[in-house]
Amino acid sequence: MYLAAAGVGTLGLVDFDVVDISNLQRQIIHGTGDVGRPKLESAAARLRDVNPLVAVEEFATRLDSSNAMEIIDGFDLVVDGSDNFPTRYLVNDACVLTGKPYVYGSVYRFEGQASVFAAPDGPCYRCLFREPPPPHLVPSCSEGGVVGVLPGIIGSIQALEAIKLILERGETLVGRLALFDALKLGFRELKLRRDPECSVCGEDPSVRQLIDYEAFCGVGATAVSRSMEITVGELAQRLEESADLLLVDVRERYEWEICRIDRALLVPLGELPVRMRDLDSSREIVTLCHLGIRSLVALEIMRAAGFTNVRSLSGGIDAWARQVEPNMAVY
Repeated sequence: MYLAAAGVGTLGLVDFDVVDISNLQRQIIHGTGDVGRPKLESAAARLRDVNPLVAVEEFATRLDSSNAMEIIDGFDLVVDGSDNFPTRYLVNDACVLTGKPYVYGSVYRFEGQASVFAAPDGPCYRCLFREPPPPHLVPSCSEGGVVGVLPGIIGSIQALEAIKLILERGETLVGRLALFDALKLGFRELKLRRDPECSVCGEDPSVRQLIDYEAFCGVGATAVSRSMEITVGELAQRLEESADLLLVDVRERYEWEICRIDRALLVPLGELPVRMRDLDSSREIVTLCHLGIRSLVALEIMRAAGFTNVRSLSGGIDAWARQVEPNMAVY
């Protein structure tokens, strides 16, 4: 995660992670020689190499409620490159409380969005998203994936918004949410307005200081009932006991080609709402994916459609390969 805060002649970077080879297809500020190196160190070095006149202030820490106000208050605006809800709500609230514009960007698979929150007379992130979604329904970057060029497109929009805010030129994205569809190469725009009942920027805000955002977003909480999941050991036993058990693999076909449980039926998650009509709702069904996130989304979709005997494979096919079929390929 990067959090860039712009001040007069100074750029602040906040990060605590190290460069992983999986980052390189979308985080081009790093190279293969930086794998294992702190992201903060790699990014700062690259920025100084591009322009030695740039003053970079480094914060090698996890941004949280104990330090966000102090760090953000020292800059003029914040550009958020985080990929999780606790950080987004934290940054939004800190920006509202310190009076700093929040340049927001988010990416997922082939789609992205950008806006400017917490500006004078404009809405904040909570005006758009009052509450975070249940954590078990939010795919991680490794689960959902993102096409490599997309962070660059959305990041460039964020950079442009930051420049306009600093120069006080042009029409910024305050009060507007830009939505980008990479597959159609098209933009849409939603008009936003400040919510007078917003808990942070409303007329009578209830959030007047930073809170525990991990708890607020349900991170670390037991969000999934045990009855909704089945372990790989339990599934292996059930497969030996019952020939009528239906496995529904909701991964993409390219993942299916890497490894699969032979008797599973491939139904990519995006096709599930249409193809459910071909499934027998009276059978015992287990949904599975790579790590057990998308399969929970599939479970929710199927239960809402009237399927009552559905469970999700905890840990996904990755756990199956490691614990049941050690010769199976992993990715």
